[in-house]
Amino acid sequence: MQRLYDFLRRHPTGVDSFWAVVLFGFGMLQVAGGYDSTGERLIAVPVVIALSAAVALRRKWTVPMLWVTAGTGLYQLLTGSLPNAADFAMLVVIYTVAAGDVPRWISRTALGLGLAAPPLAQLRWGLTGSESTGPEEVFTVVLLMAMFALSWVLGDSVRTRRAYYAQLVERNQRLENERAAQAQVAVAAERARIARELHDVVAHNVSVMVVQADGAAYVMDASPELAKEALQTISGTGRQALAEMRRLLGVLRTGEPQESEDYVPQPDVEQIEVLVEQVRAAGLTVEFAVEGAPRQLPSGVELTAYRIVQEALTNTRKHGGPDARASVRLVYFDDGLGLLVEDDGRGAAHELYEDGGADGAGHGLIGMRERVGMVGGTLDAGPRPGGGFRISALLPLKKQQH
Repeated sequence: MQRLYDFLRRHPTGVDSFWAVVLFGFGMLQVAGGYDSTGERLIAVPVVIALSAAVALRRKWTVPMLWVTAGTGLYQLLTGSLPNAADFAMLVVIYTVAAGDVPRWISRTALGLGLAAPPLAQLRWGLTGSESTGPEEVFTVVLLMAMFALSWVLGDSVRTRRAYYAQLVERNQRLENERAAQAQVAVAAERARIARELHDVVAHNVSVMVVQADGAAYVMDASPELAKEALQTISGTGRQALAEMRRLLGVLRTGEPQESEDYVPQPDVEQIEVLVEQVRAAGLTVEFAVEGAPRQLPSGVELTAYRIVQEALTNTRKHGGPDARASVRLVYFDDGLGLLVEDDGRGAAHELYEDGGADGAGHGLIGMRERVGMVGGTLDAGPRPGGGFRISALLPLKKQQH
């Protein structure tokens, strides 16, 4: 049974042709045995042929077959050819028009033609000697009209259901496309976040190690103790860099931070003071001040604040010159956190760094702006009056709604 159903679905034209042959056979049998004269048979044969062809081709040429069926009915009225089994094709064609993808006015026209056919036929053959009584004729007309109306209603219901199903398919496809686009955006955002984290970890810690290594090499012979301290700083900085790298890789592998002594927690505002001490130990003079009452901030704001200070001090150490000094100020407002990082070094180098000319990468200040934008804050970076460079940021407690 299932195979038969699958065959019917795959070969609708073949199925229509089969029923057209069946309809043609019944029609011709009725013509052969139901008509008194040869002339009546000759007049009825085109009717059977036309209506059978309409059934066979109703899916391929729906609207033309409607007009063929209507023309055949008119031909019967004009020639007086009595209805026969082939006239069942009119119901089939009206159903097909109502169910098909045709303009609504054509579908309604098909309904009108179907409803008009029974009274016209009754009127035509009732005047030619019908022996039925009045109530019987009325009942017959109403019954036939109901059959035509039911055929149209069934077809229109099928059309509505198909349209609804197509709408559901389109909606599901659209949702799938939107979901795929959102996934791509999320992947791109995550890649950018990881790239920023890696840049901050590598740029800061490696620059500290390079400075300490240069200093150790410079004082190795004259002051072994200072060289030893520099090497210890290099070792500690390297371990910290490895721990942060492990934390990032752990998130990449599992999606969750790893709980292990080899992994470090995500940096926050409280660790900015530790960062400043580390930079001081690397040889950069830094002033640090906190204004307002410190309090717990959203994790995204705390990480952004830490990375901004880290990147700013790294840029000062790399581009500010040997005698540069820096200052870091944190201000707690009622609705956010303010950051101000300044130095008196070669400010123009920072501008080159933003454009990619100083170190060939150009992602430092760009990364800062992306971080600040993600938490809904503002960032101002540029040369400082009197020389040097200034970075000012305001990070709100809640992300702004756009």
